[in-house]
Amino acid sequence: MAQRNHPPRVRRRHVRTPAVLLCLLAARLAQAASGVNVEIHGVSDALRDNVLAYLSFERYVKSGAELNPDIVERLHNRVEREVDSALKPFGYYEPQVESTVTQGERGVWRVVINITPGQPVLVDHIDVRVEGPGADDFLFRRILRRLPLKSGERLNHKAYEDIKSDLQRTAATYGYLDARLVRNELVVDPPNHTANIALELDTGTRYRFGKTTITQSVVRDSLVRRYLRYKEGEYFDLTQVLRTQFALDDSQYFANLEVLPGEPDRDAHTVPVSIHADASRRHRYSLGAGYATDTGPRGTLGFEDRRVNDRGHSFSVEVQAAQVTKYSLQSRYTIPFGDPATESFSLRGSIEQRNWGDVTTNTLSAGPSVTAVTGPWQHVWAVNAVRTTSESIYAPINTTDRLLVPELDIASVPKGYLGEPLFEHPLYLEIKGSNSSLGSNSTWAQAHLQAERVFHLAPKWHLLLRGEVGTTLAQEFDQLPVVFRFFAGGDNSVRGFAYNTLSPTVETNLCVGQSSDKAPCPSGNYTYIKVGGKNVATGTFEVIRDLPRSLGIAAFFDYGNAFDRWGTKLAYSAGIGLRVRTPVLTLGIDIAEPLYEPCQPPFTGSNCAPSSPRLHINFSPKL
Repeated sequence: MAQRNHPPRVRRRHVRTPAVLLCLLAARLAQAASGVNVEIHGVSDALRDNVLAYLSFERYVKSGAELNPDIVERLHNRVEREVDSALKPFGYYEPQVESTVTQGERGVWRVVINITPGQPVLVDHIDVRVEGPGADDFLFRRILRRLPLKSGERLNHKAYEDIKSDLQRTAATYGYLDARLVRNELVVDPPNHTANIALELDTGTRYRFGKTTITQSVVRDSLVRRYLRYKEGEYFDLTQVLRTQFALDDSQYFANLEVLPGEPDRDAHTVPVSIHADASRRHRYSLGAGYATDTGPRGTLGFEDRRVNDRGHSFSVEVQAAQVTKYSLQSRYTIPFGDPATESFSLRGSIEQRNWGDVTTNTLSAGPSVTAVTGPWQHVWAVNAVRTTSESIYAPINTTDRLLVPELDIASVPKGYLGEPLFEHPLYLEIKGSNSSLGSNSTWAQAHLQAERVFHLAPKWHLLLRGEVGTTLAQEFDQLPVVFRFFAGGDNSVRGFAYNTLSPTVETNLCVGQSSDKAPCPSGNYTYIKVGGKNVATGTFEVIRDLPRSLGIAAFFDYGNAFDRWGTKLAYSAGIGLRVRTPVLTLGIDIAEPLYEPCQPPFTGSNCAPSSPRLHINFSPKL
């Protein structure tokens, strides 16, 4: 970098009052000062922060060193040149500086620095060029279109260094390994308050991927090569090397994994890649316990065999018990195919007992599924053979259904998704149904859409929007098994209402207070139970304010209901909550007040009155 030197300008005022000198002399035998307070006036926050970073006073304070009058005087002598150095990167080459030091009654030194930045140096001319084989590459064209410095703007040394760094980093990342800056000039003329910038990058020839060497004995090399995010002969791209590392890491087959570019072949203009990995622990056991207001206390026991064979097959089984889900056993056998990071074939099976409103279901399900990713969307095609029994302690219900249910799940995934587990999907669509020819008691089709997004309104302020809509088309809806019906209410639905309590009701042949349907029942005094609806619609508006120490507060408004006819009134609630953030999760503790609850048969006064405020505890990956 070239920089002109000019004759020194008139010295700035560096004031040390007689009172300060007397204070320093009188305090030489006094006990060392307990601290320093530095005040800086006359500059913006950004300049002030940089001045503090340069000041020796600040460094002494942060180090915890004790200050005596001799040290204070030496530090005071450095103030002028330290301010000078702190302002030059922002284009201020001729600041005026006045500083004073006094000592308070408790031995705390007070340093006051008044700064007049002066006229800034402006960029008179800037010339940034890219020459060579990569001159027309979009990667460099994009940098040239978005230069952080332009003619007429105040000189900023960081922006100048950022341009150089962007050019060199882009060249190194995308295969221009012989690139060099053939021109690198920043010429500053302080008396005329101007600066000229000239940068020129010669890209050289772009390198390509060479051979990939694999050293491992965990799975077949052919499977490892299907995880590669690049092909031999393609232009070298370090980001694809890193993505290969991530994809192989997420496979959970390996430990001590390294995916490293080798020494470039300067003659062939290629870069070899080496992959070295050891076997990870094959079997994984998990044991967990938790609590949520929807599920109550719950426990989980899991087992996973990550490598059933050298073709990469895996097997997992998980058992869970909770207050709502009495028990659940789920197993999965997975076979990777195609791109193993995002494509797989699975055989799934589950056994579950669960409470839905006033109905308990016992469900067995098994079937194959195929998972694939296309662009930003993940598709899961599945067919499940289902046997489900519905029972209710409030009515003599005992029905068993056997049916075959084709299903398609579509979920949005992040750009560059490599199959890693996700806590949530911003958009998730589930489509399924059955036909009487497949064993169903009713021909039906169902769609269920869920969406969630966080908007960052301002520093420390966020807006969470969450919505859900589902609908069912059925010839005989009363024949549809309860496990395929919609319910609302709970921690992640309409807070203020208990889990799955927002639902249509039906009349039973059991009288209120009776345990048998054989006794006569007075007219109008039959039991009504919640059995789920054909449709559902829920939504959330939540504003979150960040607080110190990984805390946050929230105010929210929820609405929604499960119903049989569109146009049915929705329930509403509002509340406040506390957010406690951990490195991987956010704990939400909410108190929600129901504002309105639609009436359900038998239309009694207590049935229509909103219930009391409810406490909700839930976990989320957001915010």
